[in-house]
Amino acid sequence: MKPPIVCNGYTKYCLLFLVLSFFSFGKAQGQGGYFPNPITDICWDCVFPMTISGVNVTPGHSDQIDYGKTVCFCSGTPPKAGIPISFWEPKYLIDVTRHPYKLVGLGGVRIGKETFKNRGSIGIQGEGATQSSFYHVHLYKFPVLALLSAFTDFKCIEKGKLDCAFLSEMDLLWNDEEWSAVLNPEAALFGSSLAQVACIADCGGSTFNKPLDELFWCAGCQGSLYPFTGAVAHHIGGIQASSLLVHRTLAKLHRSFLLKGFKKNNFCEAEFMPILKKSNYKTQLLYPKTQRKGPCHSLGKTDLLWGMGKSYPHRGEDYVYLVWTKNQCCLDAVKPAIKSLIGGP
Repeated sequence: MKPPIVCNGYTKYCLLFLVLSFFSFGKAQGQGGYFPNPITDICWDCVFPMTISGVNVTPGHSDQIDYGKTVCFCSGTPPKAGIPISFWEPKYLIDVTRHPYKLVGLGGVRIGKETFKNRGSIGIQGEGATQSSFYHVHLYKFPVLALLSAFTDFKCIEKGKLDCAFLSEMDLLWNDEEWSAVLNPEAALFGSSLAQVACIADCGGSTFNKPLDELFWCAGCQGSLYPFTGAVAHHIGGIQASSLLVHRTLAKLHRSFLLKGFKKNNFCEAEFMPILKKSNYKTQLLYPKTQRKGPCHSLGKTDLLWGMGKSYPHRGEDYVYLVWTKNQCCLDAVKPAIKSLIGGP
């Protein structure tokens, strides 16, 4: 099977992606990268829990959001009444790397030159000998269910093909904290010690897969969500830093009106959310070590347990995450009923 690839966002820089069509899934690892096999490398337990009419029909799986809606109504011509269904969909790949223009999530292909100026880093700074780091991030649309032709009757499934949607090397704000404040001017309000102390609650909630959406400025146990740059001021480890940057990237793209999401009881259509709703996302580590069993991890969840042994020198210092999004559908219950009454096709 060959990965279908489209490069709408950065066509000039994505032409080399076509080289990957000559590789099989999961085998393009020779350049310090990884291309996931959509069948064997996906933690399919993370599709669950699934709810129907507000009832969790997958015992043993708990959700980040509790639903109580039994019927959904959507506007249109004619209006639609149906059954609300929710589940999780694998939708994006995000890789985090110190090597600019290295597409770790697409097999390690390089599409540009790495220089001393644009290279990422990990080092010691300041009198307190605090370790800091800087990484580049790439986000690709990876609609696994569409690629596998699964859940094709659900209109809310992400359609399309593998596509590059964000390259931090092309973002002038990614390496400039002052200019990045244009996207997140509220960061000045949440730099106080009191605001940061409140993040302790988010750390606890995220660890138990219940991130607090109200504390939108917090990144759980991983550090500060702001600024929306690739700089991690308090670098504890590669998994911690890369998890934080996945969180920041999602928040940044929501603020830029490039990503949509579902509100709690909206089963009709995803909408733009300038403020990231953390409970709409969870992540699965694919590289350097692939997690093939659940549970997947909510944004901000501590990596003390699931991150142990996942990072190592040289080949294990780049990271690829699969991002799962909460999907909500309103299955039309009227048309099937009419068809059964009139005996139509």
